[in-house]
Amino acid sequence: MQKIDIELIPGGASPPPIRVGAVTIEEADIAQEMQYHPADSAGTAQLKAARALVVRELLSQRAAALGLAEGEALDDADAAIAALLEHELDVPEPSVEDCRRFHAAHPERFSEPTLLRVRHILLAAAPDDAEARDAGYRQGEKLLNALAEISERFTEFAMRHSACPSKEQGGELGWLAPGQTVAELDRALQHLPEGLHDRPLASRYGWHLVSIDERREGRELPYEQVAERVRHSLREQSTRRALRHYLLMLEAEIGVEGVTLDDDSANSLMQ
Repeated sequence: MQKIDIELIPGGASPPPIRVGAVTIEEADIAQEMQYHPADSAGTAQLKAARALVVRELLSQRAAALGLAEGEALDDADAAIAALLEHELDVPEPSVEDCRRFHAAHPERFSEPTLLRVRHILLAAAPDDAEARDAGYRQGEKLLNALAEISERFTEFAMRHSACPSKEQGGELGWLAPGQTVAELDRALQHLPEGLHDRPLASRYGWHLVSIDERREGRELPYEQVAERVRHSLREQSTRRALRHYLLMLEAEIGVEGVTLDDDSANSLMQ
């Protein structure tokens, strides 16, 4: 599907009002909605918020046109939208053959994760405190040099120097799956072999001295064990596609001014 970007207004002029049919999306409502759409800039968050409100208004107007917003049982906007999508979206149920093909093409999505049994020592330093970061790195190097000679001192050093609550357990974090620790450290851990890593690892919290005590590699799971997960994944993909096409149809039929929808508009609604 072609992706259509927001209209750009040259010369720094004020953006045009955003309208869905005869309804204007107010700037105050967009500002209120922005809190639900975190982004790397205020402009991007504002655009996401505006599109989300446009989508809801399109669906609300369509629900009203079909009489789905009438009556006490459906006087709530979310209930009316849910009833509309149930009534209008045609999402085919994936066949067993489709599910098996999808599983065979994407085995990594349906595998057991690699597990790591990890100990660490956190030398705390704020990301914007260069002096503390430098001092923490130097301290980490000294501790690693000592551990390279006597690895049994890891527990002692963790209890003495770590800023993480795990210091009470000698730095033990237990078995970690991907996504269970801070993102920067998580990415690094996935590529480390067993044993004490020879350099401090950086995160937003400071420096980590890490020991991978055991690594349990993930394994692909047979289709029979993950059939329901596969079916759910395929149905979710089909729902997103159907919703994208449906929203484009409503955009053309009802009319939207000031902003246009893109591929992420359906995703924001499903989230």
